[in-house]
Amino acid sequence: MPPRFKPTQTQPLQVVQEQFAQTRVEEFAHFLRTECSMADNSVQAYTRDIRQFYEWMQSRRISDLRKLDLKTLSLFMQSLHDRQLSATSIARKLVALKTLFRYFVLEGQLTESVAELLNSPKLWQYLPKVLSPEKVDALLNAPTKQDGYPLRDRALLCLMYATGCRASEVASLTRSQISLEEKTCRCIGKGNKERIVSLNPVAILAIETYLEHERPVLANRSQEDALFVSRTGRALTRLTIWRLVKRYAGRVGCSGEVSPHTLRHSFATHMLAGGAEIRALQEMLGHANIRTTQIYTHVEHSRLKSIHRACHPRG
Repeated sequence: MPPRFKPTQTQPLQVVQEQFAQTRVEEFAHFLRTECSMADNSVQAYTRDIRQFYEWMQSRRISDLRKLDLKTLSLFMQSLHDRQLSATSIARKLVALKTLFRYFVLEGQLTESVAELLNSPKLWQYLPKVLSPEKVDALLNAPTKQDGYPLRDRALLCLMYATGCRASEVASLTRSQISLEEKTCRCIGKGNKERIVSLNPVAILAIETYLEHERPVLANRSQEDALFVSRTGRALTRLTIWRLVKRYAGRVGCSGEVSPHTLRHSFATHMLAGGAEIRALQEMLGHANIRTTQIYTHVEHSRLKSIHRACHPRG
């Protein structure tokens, strides 16, 4: 448990950079890990968002959280819009802010959370980038013999598209979490929640080939048990996975916006197009809230509308 900073009765809950950075962020991060069971990546994102909020407060010479009202918080939200952040980024920062205020209420430092009165941005204005099945096939076949470890990279891409797993989930996979006989993958998602996802024949063959020919050579350089390892035998990081996807996406002519999450979006959209039920898709993706999954129904609807416009004689 990090050391606590408690203001005296005569001292308001001041936003002093040193005190907050060294104490309050640590307390809040500890709360997120222990009470909210958040994954490390989420904790880092939330604490980064809260630091930015406190920096904004300092820029406006606000030194007491108890003096914040709805109008002032709305100005903060407007500053995020002025920075032209995406709707999803703003929504996450708002969730982080609401969580911080709830934490202070639980700690007795605030009597109520004025942040609860803020509304989330309209996320439906944002539709994720999705690749066509043909473009996905091209991406999966992009690694060649000229690349350092083409079998590993192809297995990585195939697994991400087959399961819809996040880059962080793939980075943390171990060999024991993959069952080629049962055609399943056991991954740990946000909040350390475990789920079982299925592997398709393409992914199974790609993983088998990688495990037989490339991984033994890489694994000899360390005792790492990770499924996907680097040339030094260490587990691939989320950043390395991001760079690999970007490299191969550029090779097949994909937009610069393509990222590992694009494969997750494509998996979900193609599953819905193939007739998957929304509740089943929610479980596959590991979404805590069905509303997060429902965005893919909007993506599929938009795709069908574009097809209708292109193909209908009166489109």
